[in-house]
Amino acid sequence: MSNKKIITGFILLLVILSSISAYGNQNKGYGQNQGGQVYQLYDDTQVNHQQEIGSYPVEELSQEEIDGLLLMREEEKLARDVYLELYDIWGQQIFLNIANSEGTHTNAVKLLLDKYNLTDPVTNDTRGAFTNQDMAELYNVLVEKGSVSLLDALMVGATVEDLDINDLKKLNEISDNQDITAVYNNLEKGSRNHLRSFTRVIEQNGGIYEPQYISESEYNEIISSEMETGTGYSANSAVQAGQSNQYNASSSNNESKNVFERMWQGFMNWFR
Repeated sequence: MSNKKIITGFILLLVILSSISAYGNQNKGYGQNQGGQVYQLYDDTQVNHQQEIGSYPVEELSQEEIDGLLLMREEEKLARDVYLELYDIWGQQIFLNIANSEGTHTNAVKLLLDKYNLTDPVTNDTRGAFTNQDMAELYNVLVEKGSVSLLDALMVGATVEDLDINDLKKLNEISDNQDITAVYNNLEKGSRNHLRSFTRVIEQNGGIYEPQYISESEYNEIISSEMETGTGYSANSAVQAGQSNQYNASSSNNESKNVFERMWQGFMNWFR
């Protein structure tokens, strides 16, 4: 066997092993690495909000529930718009990924508005445009603060998620509609994950985030726990989500094993 064939075979083996490693890890969280900064983010854009919301009955709405939906429709848009702006300024992928998630969140609330024939406060989906003037002012304040430095921008991200979790918890307490509760639970789960992601990158940049809205004990409990994954729509679907995760992991491992066997066989045939 020529030296050239041995060297080429060794290179092919390295390519196979690296491919298998990447393939086998593709379902182990929404990991990101940019500039040496690693964070994890659950891609909740995969959740089918329309199907889940439609599975619940139409129930009578209180004025508090209506006001809460209108608020969250624009608050989730606020998060999306701020992160898109900060991505344009700093080019950090974490802002773009979480902005996409927030876009899914604000669309989920829109589905509830449509289901109950409520007027959508988002009459202009342009970045920074809000019917709620408090949201418009907050948007300007957050973008201005996030423009100072990357660390300030990350702090803004954590603050937005901090606020979101606090508001969602309050709104969940005054709502008894099954579909609203399910959506709020899912949005809060997403915000907890986002807060974990921002906190980790803040620490990687030498900063420390101090909660502004939720309690310090709740914040510590969130960031000290693992990312919440799975396709379960709400907290009530935790068992189902766990089963789904187990199935997906098993399927992924089997598929990865089959790919490895095919690639390895091809490698060995090449040497014959």
